[in-house]
Amino acid sequence: MPDDLDLTPPRRIEATGIDDYFEVIVKAVFKSGMAWRVIDAKWDGIREAFHGFDTNRVAAMSEAEIDALTQDARVIRNRRKLNAIVGNAARLVELEAEHGSIAAWLASLGGYEAQMNRLRKEFKFLGEFGCYYLLYVVGEETPSYQEWREALAAR
Repeated sequence: MPDDLDLTPPRRIEATGIDDYFEVIVKAVFKSGMAWRVIDAKWDGIREAFHGFDTNRVAAMSEAEIDALTQDARVIRNRRKLNAIVGNAARLVELEAEHGSIAAWLASLGGYEAQMNRLRKEFKFLGEFGCYYLLYVVGEETPSYQEWREALAAR
């Protein structure tokens, strides 16, 4: 867990569509390995750079647009993360088309452990903590943070 984390649980949201899930995934991707306060300070610029987290728009971004983001001070200019975000948007669009909604896809997976495993396979730069963060924020059933940390340490 990053040293600068406030141990107050993140705010949960009522995810009403694909863009809500995408925004949480983007935050998890950028926070991976970074000081959270840096991401939080840049968040408004990140939102702007990623078209208000319009998943379909981001999924269609060209290489030239990604190249431009590597020079854009509003975002973390890590090309691997930028490519992952665009790829993750495309995967969300595919999953929504297959299942009707991201909520329906998550529900079809059969519970927390299955959701965690599948998220890690489907999305880039979503590690163990990023998946937990995503599921917690969008209101899926998760163990308490303490229980999750203990289970992680026991592996």
